[in-house]
Order: sequence, then structure tokens, then C-alpha cells
Amino acid sequence: MKKLLLSAAIAVLGLSQINAQEAATGGQTSKGKWLIEANTGFSAGGGEIGLLQHTSNTGFGLVSVDGMTIWSLGAEAGYFVMDDLAIKAGLGYTDYDGDSVFSYKLGAKYYIMSKVPVQIDFNGASIKDFDENPLWLGLQGGYAIFLGENVSIEPGLRYSHSLNEDFTDESIFEVRIGFALHF
Repeated sequence: MKKLLLSAAIAVLGLSQINAQEAATGGQTSKGKWLIEANTGFSAGGGEIGLLQHTSNTGFGLVSVDGMTIWSLGAEAGYFVMDDLAIKAGLGYTDYDGDSVFSYKLGAKYYIMSKVPVQIDFNGASIKDFDENPLWLGLQGGYAIFLGENVSIEPGLRYSHSLNEDFTDESIFEVRIGFALHF
């Protein structure tokens, strides 16, 4: 009888923990909620690819290649128009070896089962004194680790395909770590 009661208590405790986790994660991606996000990215290539990664960045970044240092600062915000689907916009600033770069991003992010974010977006930049500016189609996926009611860490992978071959015909593959606030 003691084993049966102990087993029942463990089962109830386990189910209540699962329900608490589902309530916490489901509420964070519910219709009407806001998302504020900052990302860091690490590209698969060095050299020109490492530099290209920072020409249209709405996150945090720092790269130094052949004596040229490039840093980026930016953030993204989104509004959940329905459960698990956020419409997002982002802005960023990059110092590209003395040249100013202003970046933008527009897209949508969907959380599969409220935990697996998948994003598609267009992002680009306006680079001072450049004839051509970058324009990318981005695809991103990962996993959301919710640390509480308002915070998540989202490691993932991103692929950016160049839409302006006059700027570059190179695509970029990145490993990303995102940090998000949910309100």
C-alpha cells in the first residue's frame, strides 16, 4: 500500500510539473504578447564571409579580419498576432571599419509546440558611400529554453541567402544564440 501511495504521489507531482511547464511556455507565445530579442551569430566562414555577416546585422557582433574590426548593435521586436506566431521587425547599427551601416529586418517567427522557433525574414542594410547594399532572405530554426515567465534563450541555426548578387552572391550559414524577453 505504501508503494502504491508513493507511486501515486510521484505521478501527481510529475503531472503537475509538466502542466506548470506547459502553462509557462504556452503563455509566453500567446496572442497579444510582445517579444524583444537580441541575437549573437557565429558564421561558418572567415574572411569575406565573416565580414559579410555583419553588413546586415540586427544583433550583437564583433569580428576582426586582416586588421579590420567590425562591431554591431541591434535588437528585434515582435507581436504575437495569434498563438505562437509573431510578426517581427528589427533595427541595427554596424561600424564597418569607419563606415556606418544601418540594418533592418522584417519577418515572421512561429513557435512549433510553443518551443521550437522557426523564422523567415528579409533583412538588408544601407551602407554609407556604397553603390550596392545587401539584401538577404533569412531562414532560422532553433529551440526555446524558457528560464521563467519572461525570459528565453534560443540557440539555433540560420541561413541567409543573398538577394542582391551585385553586392555579393555568397550565402551565410550561422550558429546563433538568441536572448528574448516575453511580455
